[in-house]
Amino acid sequence: MLRRLHPDQPESFAFTDANLAWAQEQIKKYPDTRAASAIIPLLWRAQEQEGWLSKPAIEAVADMLGMAYIRALEVATFYFMFQLKPVGSVAHIQICGTTSCMLCGSEDLIAVCQEVINEKPYLPSADGKLSWEEVECLGACTNAPMAQIGKDYYEDLTADGLRGLLKDFAAGKVPTPGPQNGRFAAEPKGGPTTLTDKKGEAHNGSVALSLAIGDTVKRIDGSEVPLWKAPVPVGEAKAAPAKPAPKPEAPKANKPAPVAEVAPAPSEADKPALLSAPEGEADDLKKIKGIGPKLEAELNGAGVYHYRQIAGWTEKEVAWADEHLVSFKGRISRDDWVSQAKVLAN
Repeated sequence: MLRRLHPDQPESFAFTDANLAWAQEQIKKYPDTRAASAIIPLLWRAQEQEGWLSKPAIEAVADMLGMAYIRALEVATFYFMFQLKPVGSVAHIQICGTTSCMLCGSEDLIAVCQEVINEKPYLPSADGKLSWEEVECLGACTNAPMAQIGKDYYEDLTADGLRGLLKDFAAGKVPTPGPQNGRFAAEPKGGPTTLTDKKGEAHNGSVALSLAIGDTVKRIDGSEVPLWKAPVPVGEAKAAPAKPAPKPEAPKANKPAPVAEVAPAPSEADKPALLSAPEGEADDLKKIKGIGPKLEAELNGAGVYHYRQIAGWTEKEVAWADEHLVSFKGRISRDDWVSQAKVLAN
């Protein structure tokens, strides 16, 4: 399938403060020379923030990771999890149309989406709240036909059942995910023959956790409750065994806490030589790994036009430039701009 960028694009994109902090933490998970490995989670976070993945968002992520725009675009257009045009503001319905679901009635579900949402996939409904698409196997074949809506699976669907779910979503409700025909999980329709003790639980573990967290179709924005902090679903709470009281420790002599050495902030005396205009033709700073078009424009605007300028930076000048010339602190040292510039200058 040919995937193109939407013809109508926003002027710009910027992560919210919470999402920017999250993105910077993701980059730290990878070696300094492998920051591009964070491309998929950062693109996903950008999509969660805006609802779809725009060209400015793709380029902003590429700039953060020091990637050429075409490399980020290759990733965004390859994976179908990235929506390259606006989708429903409330929910995007993904109907599984692979063999098991098709045999069990997924074509009827698609017909409902065409009737209720829009005749064509990916296009939002008249009120802009819902959109839909057909996807490949979502791996819940025992509970076919099914759909993924937001973060959850809605299984054992019928045409009328899906129509009711869509009505609830459009009204701002969040229906209970999981099997929609009374099944607890993925047991045979005739009833379970093993693991028959549900321990009084109303829902299987996945559905119970979804209800406890309550963010089925809510976009990720940094306020999410980590799974290990989520409330325990009803029926699963267990009393922790009592622990013996710890024995009192003998008093220890007070020792002064070690004082951490803090490097002094770079001063104006550490400012590298900057130019008011290029001396002759400006060098292509994008040839330095880690500098994209956006960073090159920032450097030019600050008075950095030539490889020889960067090649001559001292450690203190690098520290000053890190604070005043680039958007993301640490990039100059991480990608070793100085060594690269020396090679290019020669």
